[in-house]
Amino acid sequence: MSMPNEMRLLRYVDAIREGTEQGMAADDRVFMMGLDVDDHKSIQGSTRGLLEKFGPQRVFTTPLSEDAMTGVAIGAAMAGRKPIHVHIRMDFLLLCMNQLVNIAAKSHYMYGGTVSVPLVIRTMIGKSWGQGAQHSQGLHAMFAHVPGLKVVAPSNAYDAKGLLLQALKDNNPVLIMEHRLLYGTEAYVPEQPYCVEFGQAKTMRSGKDITIVGVSNMVMEAMRAAELLAEAGIDAEVIDPVSISPLDSETIEKSVARTGRLLVVDNGWLNCGISAEIVARLSESPHIDFKPQVKRLGFAATTCPTTPTLEAAFYPSPVTIATTVHQMLRPDVAWQPDEERCKLAYQTQFKGPF
Repeated sequence: MSMPNEMRLLRYVDAIREGTEQGMAADDRVFMMGLDVDDHKSIQGSTRGLLEKFGPQRVFTTPLSEDAMTGVAIGAAMAGRKPIHVHIRMDFLLLCMNQLVNIAAKSHYMYGGTVSVPLVIRTMIGKSWGQGAQHSQGLHAMFAHVPGLKVVAPSNAYDAKGLLLQALKDNNPVLIMEHRLLYGTEAYVPEQPYCVEFGQAKTMRSGKDITIVGVSNMVMEAMRAAELLAEAGIDAEVIDPVSISPLDSETIEKSVARTGRLLVVDNGWLNCGISAEIVARLSESPHIDFKPQVKRLGFAATTCPTTPTLEAAFYPSPVTIATTVHQMLRPDVAWQPDEERCKLAYQTQFKGPF
């Protein structure tokens, strides 16, 4: 039997479930709602067992009406409850945009601090067996643009649990962006409750030649790319922003001040995206008194494709990250990593979105 403070390997999806269970057990104001949260597949297992433990008044499915149900969640939060509203895909948050942007994010300000909206929004992003234009989008930059709405992007099981528990402590809305391809990945996670603070980036790998910033599962891709680059004699530092808004740009800036180079790899479009925000802050940074070499990788200015061949070209991967870094540092030397070694296990193990 594990001790309460023991660190053990836990899957990302199980860390979310465990954090939810602990948050609900600690505070009876917390409840979970969303389409199919009580389904037998339990949103890939992230809600498994919660209905049986807490009952249908605290864990319940909702009609397929994102706008109306988000209004219900906001109203409950204003009335003193703490909803966790699960949206299977980020794409469909667009159907409740007015509720999130004009009501949830603004009410605390508009009512002079007398109203709070302690709402946690769980939402998934990411490619998966060809879901294409309307089911694969990363729209986090749109939500990060809005004051009053926090946006976090856990890249591992430890952060997934800690950020969820931190979000439940917040008095205003927090959007947790979960990449579906991360659900099966493992990390060491404490059994007891703990929080991961917003606005604190993490250095996942130290290096001296270039700084790579990855968003969400692009942290995983960047870590694998860094391993390939090390074999070519390039020492890459990898940084996980952890939270998109608030964004800890200072950690990134201080890293680039040492390495002199930056590659930002995003899970969204480059135009007006988080990668552009990071680069803009870098250009204004008091920590850098020279012009660093900068490059971005992300979605091209087209809709998300469906076929595996187009997906391979559309989404950044360890191959494209590693080759881009190599070209930045050694433009006159031809180099290509072994593509078979670049395939991550979670890309082949994924079984479906539900």
